[in-house]
Amino acid sequence: MSHSVTIQTRTVTTGSPSAINTTFCRSWTGILKLAQVALGIVSVGLSGYVISHYFGGQTVTENLFFILIATTFMIASFLLVLSCLCSYTTESIISKTIFELLFHAFAFALLLAASVTLLTKVTKGRYYNRTESEKLEMGAAICGLINATLYLISTIFALRTSRGL
Repeated sequence: MSHSVTIQTRTVTTGSPSAINTTFCRSWTGILKLAQVALGIVSVGLSGYVISHYFGGQTVTENLFFILIATTFMIASFLLVLSCLCSYTTESIISKTIFELLFHAFAFALLLAASVTLLTKVTKGRYYNRTESEKLEMGAAICGLINATLYLISTIFALRTSRGL
């Protein structure tokens, strides 16, 4: 004897109704990525200001190298933050891939090299009588060094996550 069965499906939404992953902002990796973007904005802004106002748009090799590296990783970090904020699954998937480990390792190495190069150019072996542009460049280089340290910490977190520790 046959029976007819009616199945009803119901959609249930749990959590916050917003599409923004607010838990990412409260995690250590989220805080590090937000700080990396903020320091990237400050360092790119300072070095861009120096290039446009003190060098008349002409760049010195060290400034160009620094602004290129800082801008590259600032934009890439912003895109990582944006993708993790917009999707709950992106945060968990990206952290398990090798991309995040390689990205943070390269960001650390290149930003450290660019910051040290700019800092070496600015100091010129002396520690007094700096011009206004040298002070701003030093501020950008110091922000770059702090940002490189944050990328190193993110590299360690990514290494531990990819190894499952």
